[in-house]
Amino acid sequence: MNRAYRRRAFTLVELLVVITIIGILIALLLPAVQAAREAARRVQCSNNLKQASLAMLGHEEKFHFLPTGGWGWFWVGIPDRGSGKDQPGGWVYCILPFIEQSDLHDLGSDGNPNSTTTAKFAASAQRVRTPLAAMNCPSRRSATTYPMGYFSGGVCPFYDANDGSGGVTLGARSDYAACAGDQNSDQSGAGPSDFTAANNMTASNSWPQDVAKQATGISYFRSEVPLAMITDGTSNTYMLGEKYINSDNYLDGMDGGDNETMYCGYNSDLFRTTYYDGQHPAAAYTPMQDTPGNYNANIFGSAHANSCNMSFCDGSVQAISYTIDPEVHRRLGNRQDGLPIDLRKL
Repeated sequence: MNRAYRRRAFTLVELLVVITIIGILIALLLPAVQAAREAARRVQCSNNLKQASLAMLGHEEKFHFLPTGGWGWFWVGIPDRGSGKDQPGGWVYCILPFIEQSDLHDLGSDGNPNSTTTAKFAASAQRVRTPLAAMNCPSRRSATTYPMGYFSGGVCPFYDANDGSGGVTLGARSDYAACAGDQNSDQSGAGPSDFTAANNMTASNSWPQDVAKQATGISYFRSEVPLAMITDGTSNTYMLGEKYINSDNYLDGMDGGDNETMYCGYNSDLFRTTYYDGQHPAAAYTPMQDTPGNYNANIFGSAHANSCNMSFCDGSVQAISYTIDPEVHRRLGNRQDGLPIDLRKL
């Protein structure tokens, strides 16, 4: 006699056990997946810095000095004003031709270094609103435009984002900064008010020359630093690094070190320092992980745990611990102090 086959189903208890086991396995796997994703993002960030550093070196090879720091936060890059101290834009603008962005660099060029035409304003505005993936750390934020924050500068002289004249309210930002040295400030202000003022300024009157006299880094206010001036050695001197940002302000432009466009001139959006007075470690400008509610527009840092990426003047990139010895960090920011570096304290 044939006996009908009956398939046995899961009981409710067995089903709950299976679901529980699957949940536990997913919980165990998630941290590993997240860690793998962050590792990949960190590698991409390191590669971004590597490419930017090679572009800096390409600039030095062509012009015989590293990209200048520009004039101040009121100004942005202007294609007809060369690549040295007469260029208002900072290092990001200056390396554009060396990262396959020559067209972006040359937008608005009309052959007149002092022109303030509507066409040049429009070209500057287009550039300011052009993000570049290579300038953003994927652990922090995507390459898009962000609100221009308080004290926002213009896309050209007389063109303020908040004056109602059609100024730019959204701009591209960089998560990377050049090392301006080991001085205790990287601020130079807005810069001259217009081209006439800029052209009439001399080293003896209106330019804030003290900034340049104090600066010990590789790019700063109106700088023209050749590799030959890096007497401590290119492998012992910071070039670029990730900049610290209050993590509450990634997207709103309300961090004073992250409120301008990345195509502007010398200011804390694009330049950081490694100051340490040798006596007060708590006040040293050592790097730090981005922290909610903590504002500091002077230091390097990142969204990564434990360390941030820094590039050196030989083009190499290293992870620098947040617990780095403050004196070692200071020395790495100075291109010419002649002091040895203890690599065990990185």
